[in-house]
Formats: sequence, structure tokens, C-alpha cells
Amino acid sequence: MSPPRKPDPARRSERSRRAVLGAARELVSEVGYAKVSIEAIASRAGVGKQTIYRWWPSKGAVIFDAFLELSEGAEGVRLPDTGDLGADLRTVMRATVAEFADPAFEAPIRALNLEIIADPALADAYREKLAGPVDEAKKERLRSAQQAGQLAADADLDLVLEVLYAPLYQRWLHRSGPLTPQYADALVEITLRAFAP
Repeated sequence: MSPPRKPDPARRSERSRRAVLGAARELVSEVGYAKVSIEAIASRAGVGKQTIYRWWPSKGAVIFDAFLELSEGAEGVRLPDTGDLGADLRTVMRATVAEFADPAFEAPIRALNLEIIADPALADAYREKLAGPVDEAKKERLRSAQQAGQLAADADLDLVLEVLYAPLYQRWLHRSGPLTPQYADALVEITLRAFAP
């Protein structure tokens, strides 16, 4: 008879971590960010508050990691490169519009944005772990388009991204209009016209 196996703390910890992130996402969607508390997350996840505080310094940090997991992080992000910049950007922008319109993503994204405004450490983590790597992947695709003569060689790539994404973000933030594939396509067309070679 083999000796009884000891529980694997790493496995148990991973199960608890996933439960916490899932609970955080559910609660933000159900009651809104302001009403979510560490206590509520712990209760929903079936863990103690100390478990949460062992891994995260704040509610905002939990929400950020919940969002990061939902979006599968930023590691290895690559934009499509079919050789047709317009088609590739339309694919990416349509996916972005769909994500922003999806209630499962929308509530955590809104909550995260609220926290970033008030928490400089969280803003730094967001830039380092998500926004920075994703923007770099976007710029890599734009550089490829510059080399192929599809985008002005002297275009400021940060400005290209702002022209492409800022109107979408503004519309989403203020709920001032529908987020549709047609809107995504229009943003791509305007951006390509503005930065044509």
C-alpha cells in the first residue's frame, strides 16, 4: 500500500487564485466596481481575505489581474500581417469593438479604468504588463507597413495609434454611440488617409 499523498500547495494555490479572479469578474459585472469588496471576493471565491492580500495589495490589483487573465495577457501579442495594412487593421479594430461591446469584458474594463485614474501604482502595472506590450505589438505592425510603403515613412507611430484608437475609446467611455464593425472600419479608413505615404 502506497503512503497517502500530501496535498500539493501549488495546485491548491492556483485553484484559489483562479477562484478569486473569477469571483472578482463576476462581482464587478453583477454589482459594479464600487460595491465590490475584498470580503465579497473572498466569500464568493471560498478563500480567506488573507489569501487575497497575500497575492494582491488592493482591490484594483485584483480587478486588473482578473482582466489581464480574461484578455490572456499581453505576452507574445502579434497583430496579423497579411501584407494588407487596411485589412489587418480592420480585423484588429473589429475585434476591439466586439470586446468593448461584450458585457463580460466591458464591466472589468470600466472598473479597471476607474482604478487606474486613482492608483498610480496600478497605472504603472497596467502600462508595464498590458498597454505597453500591446502598443509595441501594434507599432511593430505599423513599422512593417512603413517599410512596405503603405504608411508614411515619417509617421509618428504613437500618434497613428492615438488617431486610430482614441475615438473608439471616447465613444465607449461616454457611451455616446454604437460600437459596430462599420465604426471600426471607418476609423481605419480615416487613419490610413491621414497617414498615407
